[in-house]
Amino acid sequence: MKRQITDAFTDFFYEYETPRQVLVRNKRMGVVCRLVQLIVLVYIIGWVFIYEKGYQSTDHAVGSVFTKMKGVGFTAGINGSERVWDMAEFVFPPQGDASVVVMTNYIMTERQKMGKCPELQGKYSCRSNSDCDEGSIKRTGHGKITGVCVKATETCEVLAWCPVEDDHNIPDPALLLSAENYTLFIKNSITFPIFGVSRSNLVEGIDHDYIRKCLYEPNDDPLCPIFRLGDIVKLSGFDFETIARLGGAIGIVVDWTCNLDVAIKHCKPKYSFHGLYGNYDEADEARASVGYNFRYAKHFLEDKIETRTLHKVFGIRLDIIVHSLARKFDIVPTLTAIGSGVGIFGVATVVCDLVLLYLLPKRDFYYTLKYKQAATCAPDPESEECSTATELPKE
Repeated sequence: MKRQITDAFTDFFYEYETPRQVLVRNKRMGVVCRLVQLIVLVYIIGWVFIYEKGYQSTDHAVGSVFTKMKGVGFTAGINGSERVWDMAEFVFPPQGDASVVVMTNYIMTERQKMGKCPELQGKYSCRSNSDCDEGSIKRTGHGKITGVCVKATETCEVLAWCPVEDDHNIPDPALLLSAENYTLFIKNSITFPIFGVSRSNLVEGIDHDYIRKCLYEPNDDPLCPIFRLGDIVKLSGFDFETIARLGGAIGIVVDWTCNLDVAIKHCKPKYSFHGLYGNYDEADEARASVGYNFRYAKHFLEDKIETRTLHKVFGIRLDIIVHSLARKFDIVPTLTAIGSGVGIFGVATVVCDLVLLYLLPKRDFYYTLKYKQAATCAPDPESEECSTATELPKE
């Protein structure tokens, strides 16, 4: 027994095994084999190396976005009053980050003071004081119900900022259609930390004089960082007059896809515009929360009484989204791609063996050539050793 173990151990270290190869001269098999190998080769070269850039390592950037809006708007009031709106009043937030809202329409409720007044018609309707639940506050109302029913409006009296806001009649067309000519300046800086590369959308050739004169145009001036609001809306697929009335949202994508195997000056941003929501018809307006709006108030003292002017703002929200991907040659992914490609070439052998051994008319003949069958070793009753294995005759 010990001798058998010793022999097996010796055979393991002092013998070398090699696959048996059979050369088959068959036109069909040759065509199938070369066709499969060609498909694998096209996949490795075309998809892995050319399309997926399997010979390069990748990195995603970290960065920041700064925005600045410029323009002047003009509105004429019902009583003939005129007003000019500058960027300190129609841009939110004023400091400018990756998301900015431009006011295009509004409802203004002036000189509101804390007091008691009737609710709007359609809210808290009543016929008598018993219909008004004193002390209750409802989410859709403007204040706390006092328990008094106002006969003139047939609505409950509330403790609130009076007069309460009436936002049922939204101005149509929008009051600030002049916002179409506002301009947006985008300053974006990124860094690819793995490769130690930093870039800005103010690339080579963009200086102070250029910025003063340029305006983004996708074909003629694709690198200008100044965008006209009307052009942004148009390129996103929206109609400006429609989106200006009730508001909406637009995504501005700054795409940094860079091949760092070439000169760094070729790493430049590409801008694209995507409408998120904002174009709707009359049927859409029946849905809840159409458009984009919010409220803000300006407080002041009038005759030593706290007073405010409430604005319900409808605007276009601009979200600047930065996508980044840098690639550079790296020996590790290159060897990995080559190794996996060589392994995939084995698929041709597997496919051809299946056809050879199970589909062709002479499959039994090819089977005997492919596999060498040996008889099992029978023990000698007078000795612990086995007789030498012999090859079985071919069928």
